[in-house]
Amino acid sequence: MWVFRRFNHTHFPQISEFRLLPQYKLKCGLEIHTQLDTRNKLFSMSTNDPFHSANNPNLHTSFFDIALPGTQPLLNYEAVLFATKLAIALNCRVNLDSQFDRKHYFYGDQPLGYQITQHFSPFASQGHLPLYRDIDGIAEINKNIHVAQLQIEQDTGKSLYKKSEQITLIDLNRSGVPLIEMVTEPDFQDLGQIRAFIKKYQNLVRHLKISTGDLETGAIRVDVNLSINDHARVELKNLPNTSSILNAIKYEYLRQVRIIEDGMANKLLSQPETRGWTGSSTVKLRGKETTIDYRYMPDMELPRIKLASDVVETVRKTMPPSPDKVLNTLISEPYRLSLKDAKILCLNSNGQGEMYNHEELQQFYLDTFHSYAYRVKEGIRANNLSKLPTNWIIHELLGDLNKLELPLSKITKVLKPKIFADFLMLIHNNEISGASGKLLLFHVLKTLKETNCDACASIDFDSLIDEFDIRTINQIDDGELEEICQGIIESIKNEKLINDIASGKKKNSIKFLVGQGMKLSQGRIKAQDFEKSFKKVLDVKW
Repeated sequence: MWVFRRFNHTHFPQISEFRLLPQYKLKCGLEIHTQLDTRNKLFSMSTNDPFHSANNPNLHTSFFDIALPGTQPLLNYEAVLFATKLAIALNCRVNLDSQFDRKHYFYGDQPLGYQITQHFSPFASQGHLPLYRDIDGIAEINKNIHVAQLQIEQDTGKSLYKKSEQITLIDLNRSGVPLIEMVTEPDFQDLGQIRAFIKKYQNLVRHLKISTGDLETGAIRVDVNLSINDHARVELKNLPNTSSILNAIKYEYLRQVRIIEDGMANKLLSQPETRGWTGSSTVKLRGKETTIDYRYMPDMELPRIKLASDVVETVRKTMPPSPDKVLNTLISEPYRLSLKDAKILCLNSNGQGEMYNHEELQQFYLDTFHSYAYRVKEGIRANNLSKLPTNWIIHELLGDLNKLELPLSKITKVLKPKIFADFLMLIHNNEISGASGKLLLFHVLKTLKETNCDACASIDFDSLIDEFDIRTINQIDDGELEEICQGIIESIKNEKLINDIASGKKKNSIKFLVGQGMKLSQGRIKAQDFEKSFKKVLDVKW
């Protein structure tokens, strides 16, 4: 931890040395713009597909998107539905009578000369999203991040600067894509809270199926409002991902601390400003605009959004349980999953390499668990009931699917939860060993991939076990097993190791002998039977 001292250019701390200093209080708020995954754009019937058409600029545009004179906007109510879902999930008060306003500014990628947004009467307000230490990894036991408002607005087009040709190209595929802008209160006091909130918000919009939630593609864009010791607020823009957001905050915090220490606070921090992130430092873009600069005015071409009094409750009843609620269910009885395993079933990272989404995986796990639990019935403690389903679905099955690049949705047409529960019962009843089970599962999945899941109407695990001769030998003559163990000991030709095991000097090394036995028997003889026999052969006293 570095000791604080008066800053100068020579001793200006690096981001890698970052620490929050108790005498300089960080206060942050976020503005998050979320592209809604609706079928059409916000005010036209153009296809909402700004990313997949990157190589075809201006493909998904209508007369209104390019601001052809005389064209008028027509509201897409699917965006209103998505906004309602997010407002409910964020515990907001939905405004049953909201309106659209015009925010005037002039950029080449904003052909109207103004953005249609909600300024005077936004769609929702007064919400909050709770963060928890055990779920989200923040330092506090819990913390509410308050949401000031949600507003529906249109996205701009995209500018492509070609420096070599000294021209700017405009792509309006993104123009008019529906956005929700969420503005939080300045409740963030450290980087851990910011990181946790962004991650939780991403998972929430994916869970609600209203956005892809990706920072990298621009489906979510985050601006940071930051101040120190209640000095003038600085807005940070052009932050493409979470690491950029955190590094920009670190740099700006240290920059402002240096200014305050140099006695320049009144001169340099008296006026709000907007700064950009270059990847290594923040740079001033412009002075912070005021409401007057934008000349807000109600949009005369769009009627107010008036919702019936019961619409919010109707939407609420159709929504899935929140990710936090599902998580708490999975770590409780009867599942008793670890938090790490429960998060795999609940959190959707939307990664391109994953062979599943969290919803289908979660449902496969729950269906398999209940089918397996019904078969087991008695004879196993409740806290061990989830051990096999967890290990074999979350670890073995997912590992094999990623290795084979095989989607879960494809194999479940044949390998249904009930059949997978049958497979787990073979291991539970010691009909096959865990090692044999791994080989058998991989073989089944590989076959499903090679046959495109069409050649197998069903999977007969019993027949496959007999075909590969991997059924566990539950009863073996003690003399025969001891003879096998003696042969393994003689083949090792390491007298010192054997003596150390026998004397108890290297007790754990007996696992090496057991492993050799399991390998020789192809997992058909149980490990505990081998261990017992090795101890007898070596006359182990410990």
